[in-house]
Amino acid sequence: MAPPILKLDDIFLSFGGTPLLAGAHLQVEPGDRICLVGRNGSGKSTLMKIAAGLAEHQGGEVFRHPSVTIRYLHQAPDFDGFSTVRAYAEAGLGPSDDPYRVAYLLEHLGLSGDEDPSQLSGGEARRAALARVLAPEPDILLLDEPTNHLDLPTIEWLEGELIKSRSALVLISHDRRFLEKVSTATVWLDRGQSRRLNQGFAHFEAWRDKVLEEEEIEQHKLGKEIEREEHWLRYGVTARRKRNMRRLGALQDLRARHRGHTGPQGSVQATISDARLAGKLVIEAEKITKSYGERLIVAPFSIRVHRGDCIGLVGPNGAGKTTLLKMLTGQITPDEGTVKLGTNLEIATLDQRREDLNLEDTLAHYLTDGRGENLLVNGEQRHVTGYMKEFLFQPEQARTPIRNLSGGERARLMLARILSRPTNLLILDEPTNDLDIETLDLLQEIVAGFPGTVILVSHDRDFLDRTVTSTIAPANPDAPDGRWIEYAGGYSDMMAQRKGMAEEKKRAEKAEKARSTDATSLSAPKAAKGKLSFKQKFALENLPKEMEKAQAEIASREQEMADPTLFSKNPKRFSTLATELEKLRSSVTKMEEEWLELEMLREELEG
Repeated sequence: MAPPILKLDDIFLSFGGTPLLAGAHLQVEPGDRICLVGRNGSGKSTLMKIAAGLAEHQGGEVFRHPSVTIRYLHQAPDFDGFSTVRAYAEAGLGPSDDPYRVAYLLEHLGLSGDEDPSQLSGGEARRAALARVLAPEPDILLLDEPTNHLDLPTIEWLEGELIKSRSALVLISHDRRFLEKVSTATVWLDRGQSRRLNQGFAHFEAWRDKVLEEEEIEQHKLGKEIEREEHWLRYGVTARRKRNMRRLGALQDLRARHRGHTGPQGSVQATISDARLAGKLVIEAEKITKSYGERLIVAPFSIRVHRGDCIGLVGPNGAGKTTLLKMLTGQITPDEGTVKLGTNLEIATLDQRREDLNLEDTLAHYLTDGRGENLLVNGEQRHVTGYMKEFLFQPEQARTPIRNLSGGERARLMLARILSRPTNLLILDEPTNDLDIETLDLLQEIVAGFPGTVILVSHDRDFLDRTVTSTIAPANPDAPDGRWIEYAGGYSDMMAQRKGMAEEKKRAEKAEKARSTDATSLSAPKAAKGKLSFKQKFALENLPKEMEKAQAEIASREQEMADPTLFSKNPKRFSTLATELEKLRSSVTKMEEEWLELEMLREELEG
C-alpha cells in the first residue's frame, strides 16, 4: 500500500451545540478515486475545505505531503481581477504546467476563453472553474458538486476525463450515475464521524443500510444489558462494597453510552397535496415552432401529454429546453402552431435558479406566505414548525433567514413549499441540484407515485431512468437544429433507441454499398458470375472465429482492469490495457461490418 499523500485524522469542528465534525478521517493515496457522501449539512464541504487548507479545524491533525499539489473546485468561483475566462483558467497553472491544457479544456467545455467572467451564466462559471482546476493535472483534485449546472454531454465528457486522469480524486456529488462510474472508494460522513468502504458508490447504499441495521441491533443489546444491571441493582446488591461500586460504575457507563448515542438523521417524510383531477388530456401541442432571429429553437413539434405522464426533457445547454417547456405550459406563445391546455390545471414549479426565494424571508414566512403560524396541507391545518420537521428543519430555524441556509437546505425548503400546495401538473427544472441521496430518494418516490402529470428537466441520468415514462431530446444533440424527438422510457432507453436507429441507418448504407460493390465485382473478370470469390468465401467462414477470439481477449483484459487497485499499483499496465482494449474493440467492429456485407452479398447471389 502506497503511503498517503493527504491524511486527516480525528478532525473536530463545532459551531456551538452538536459538533459538525467529531472524529472524522480522510486518507488519500495516489490514484484514489473517493466519493464523499452524507446528508445535507453533515459537513462534507467543510471537511473538503479543511483538506484543501481553506478552512480551519478545532481538533485533530492534517498531513499534506510537502511536494503534493492540490486543487479545489469552488462552488462560487471568484473572478475578480480577471478580464477573460482564459486569464482566470491560466492563473491556476504552476510554473511547470502545460499552458496548452487550458486551451484544450476550454474547447471541450464549450468556452472560447474570451468571455467576460462577469457575464457568465451558472453553467459557464462552473465550466471555467473546472478548466482552472483540471489544467494543472494536480496530484489531488477536490471536486465539490462538479456536475451542477452542466449538461449531459459535458457530464459524460467530464466522466471520461476524470477516469483517465492521473490525479487522485475526492468527489462530492448528488449524481448517482456519475459517482458510480468514477469512484472506486466511498467515505461516508455521518453524525460527525466517517466510515470508509473500499468500493465505489454502486456498493454504498447496501453497505450503509447494513451498518445502520447492525448499529440498531447493538443499541438494542445495550438496552437489554442495562435492564439486567438495573435488576441486579434492585435485587442483587451484596455486602461486598468494592465489587458493588465497580459494577455500579460500569452501569453508569452503560447508561451514559445509551443516552449519548445519536441515531441517524431522519428521512424527509412528505406526500404531495392532492388537487382536483385534471382532464385526461393535459397538453396538446400541434406543429409548434419558435425562432430567435435566424436561429431555429423549435422546429415543427407535436405532442400529446396525458394525465399520469411523466416526461423528461434533456439536451445540451442552449438547445432550447426552457423555451420548449414554456411553450408547452403556456408561458410563451409559439411562432406557429397551437398549444391547448387541459381543464382544472393546478401548476406548481420548482425552478433551478431558486428565483422564487426571497433571501430575507424567514423559513416560516416563506412556507405560510406570511399568513401566521399555520398552513393548509391536504385540507388539514398544520403548525409550520411541525411541518418543517418533516423536512429535517429544527423548530428553532423557523425565524432563520433563508440566506443562512445551504444550497441543499434551500432546495429542501422549496420542495416543502411545493408539496404543501394542491397541484396536478408538476414542473421540475433541475430538481436534483444540491439534494442529498436520501432526499433524492423521496423526490423520486413522489414523482413516480404522483397521480397527476410531471414535466421534468434534468441532467441526472439515474433520476430520469427511475421516474420518466418518455424523454424529449434534440434529434441532433451534437448540433441542435430545432428538431425534437420523443422517445419511450428514460435516458438509458433513449440512448438504446438512438443507437438502434444509428445502426439501422449504418446497415442500410452498408447494404447499398455492398450492392454497388457486388455489381462491380460481378462484372469483373476475376470472379465467376453469380459466385463469391475464393477470398470472400474464406473471409465469410473465418471471420466468426476471429471475432470470437477477439471477444475472448477483450473479456480477459476487462477482467484485469476490473481490479480497483490496478491503477494505483501499476498505472503503466492500466494504460496499456486501455489502449489494447480500444484497438480490439475497433477490430471487432470492422470484422462485424465486413462479415455483414459478405453475408448480405451471399444471400443476394443465392437469390
